[in-house]
Amino acid sequence: MTPNTLVLGAGIVGSAAVWDLVRRGHTVTVADTDSELADDVAAAFGASSNQLDVSDEKKLAAILDGFDAVVSAVPYRFGVEVAGAAIRAGAHYADFGGNPTVVARQQELNGAAIEAGVLVAPDCGLAPGLANAMAEHLIATTPGRIRSVQIRVGALPPEPIGILGYQLAFSPAGLINEYAEPCEIVEDGSYRTVDPLTRFETVDWEDRGPLEAFSTAGGTSTMCRDYEGRIDRLEYKTLRFPGHGRIFAAIRDMGLFDETGDPSPRSVLLAALDRTLPRGDDDLVLVRVWVETDETTRTMEIEDVHDGRFSALARTTAFPATALIDLVIRGNVLKRGVHTMQRAIDGDLLIEALQPVGVTVVDRRS
Repeated sequence: MTPNTLVLGAGIVGSAAVWDLVRRGHTVTVADTDSELADDVAAAFGASSNQLDVSDEKKLAAILDGFDAVVSAVPYRFGVEVAGAAIRAGAHYADFGGNPTVVARQQELNGAAIEAGVLVAPDCGLAPGLANAMAEHLIATTPGRIRSVQIRVGALPPEPIGILGYQLAFSPAGLINEYAEPCEIVEDGSYRTVDPLTRFETVDWEDRGPLEAFSTAGGTSTMCRDYEGRIDRLEYKTLRFPGHGRIFAAIRDMGLFDETGDPSPRSVLLAALDRTLPRGDDDLVLVRVWVETDETTRTMEIEDVHDGRFSALARTTAFPATALIDLVIRGNVLKRGVHTMQRAIDGDLLIEALQPVGVTVVDRRS
C-alpha cells in the first residue's frame, strides 16, 4: 500500500517534508493558505496541492478524510486543533512543536488518539525533536547512573553576519518566543524554570571558533518533567556567535518583548527583525548532546549544512518528522497515543532512518 500523507504548510520546512515523503514513496498533498505557493511546491517535488486555512475547522476536517498521516508545518498555535482533527480522521500526526503549553494541551488528547489507533507526535523537529531523541538514546545505552544530560543546538550562518551574527532561519516570532518564555531545567534533581537569555557559557567547536550558549525555551520538550528526581542535571541551551544573546537580553530588558499596546513593542521588534535581518543564505546546524556518569562522558554530535536544495535547518527540522511518520505507517513504530519524539521512537532507529538524507550523527566516548 502506498502511504497517503498530507503536509500542512508549504514554507521552507513544509517543502522539505514534501520532498522527503515523496522520496520515501508516499503520495503527498501539500496544503497552504497561499495556493500559488502550494502549487509551486507540489510541481517541484511531484505532489498534489490544495488551498487550506487550518483555522477553517470544517474545511480542515474535509481535507483530512482519507489520509494516513499529517505532517503539520503551520504555527504551533494551531497544534491542538489540527492534532484533534487528525485523530478524528484516523490519521497519524506529527508537528514541530516548541511550545510547552501547546504540547501539554495536546497530551490531553492521549485517550482519543489511543482509541483511534493513531500516533500523535508533537515536538518532532530539530530541538525539540531529534536532539531529544539523541539524548534519550544516550541515556538508554550508556552504562552507569546518568547524572547529567546536556543539549546544545544552534542554527547559524557559516560566519557571523552583522552585529547580531545571525540570519533569519525561521519566523522572527518563533525566535522571540524562544527568547521570552521560561526555560525548563532539572537542577540538583529538581524541576524548575530559569529565565531565558541567561546562564551564558562559552562553547568550543572545532573549525567554528568559540560560540556562546544560553538558556532558551522549549528545547527540552517533556524531558525535565520525565527525569525530575532521576537525573541530577538536565538542560538545553541555544548556540550563537558571541554577543548575540546579550544584545537580545538588552532588547528584552528595554521592554521590547512586551505584547501590550497598539502597536505592541514586540510587534515593532518583529517587523524590524523581519525587515533587516538577512535570510536565505547558506546555513549551518550544530548539535551536541552529552551525558555524564561517574565514570564517563558520552557525546553525540551533528554538523549539517545547506545541501543545495534545502537549508540545514529545514533538513534537520523536517526530516526527523517525515522519518517518524514513514516508520509509523510502515509498521516499524508501534506507539499509539500522544508521545513527543523522544518517547515515540528509539533514537537508534531514527538515526538510521536519517542516514539516506545525509543527516549524520557522530557518537563519541571519553
